[in-house]
Amino acid sequence: MQSLQDKASEWSGVAAADAFAIDDVNVFEALGGTPQPFVDLSTNFYTRVYDDEEEWFREIFSGSKKEDAIRNQYEFLVQRMGGPPLFSQRRGHPALIGRHRPFPVTHRAAERWLHHMQQALDSTESINADTKTKMMYFFRHTAYFLVAGNEMTRQAQGAPPCKHATSKPAE
Repeated sequence: MQSLQDKASEWSGVAAADAFAIDDVNVFEALGGTPQPFVDLSTNFYTRVYDDEEEWFREIFSGSKKEDAIRNQYEFLVQRMGGPPLFSQRRGHPALIGRHRPFPVTHRAAERWLHHMQQALDSTESINADTKTKMMYFFRHTAYFLVAGNEMTRQAQGAPPCKHATSKPAE
């Protein structure tokens, strides 16, 4: 049986070594040791998400306030990128698969999410180009890690796999 990390690499097209290159340097410190770049990124991202023209995608986030989504994401990113454990102090362990279980984390949703994240990264001036590349590899791999976790949960419940699931990376 293939591990979730292996599926994430296969489906995302990002090798684990590239996805976790963010761990080669303390990204938080490299970006100035302040949460602001992560606040900027999360604000740019969720502004796009909540304004998305696709109703099916906006609906995924309809149960959350935009301000809460921004805070949850930037606190997670600060913590994951080498800063203080803001997310865990407020919400407990990140447990990404469990926290995303209520949502339809499909290949289609992952690609839409990644589209907005790439645009948000491109427009966040407080993050340098090299770090943006490393972060996008991490985001792409993590998005498909969550898709794989969703597939595993659906299969355990006897539900059919997502119709978008393939053994090839997304186009």
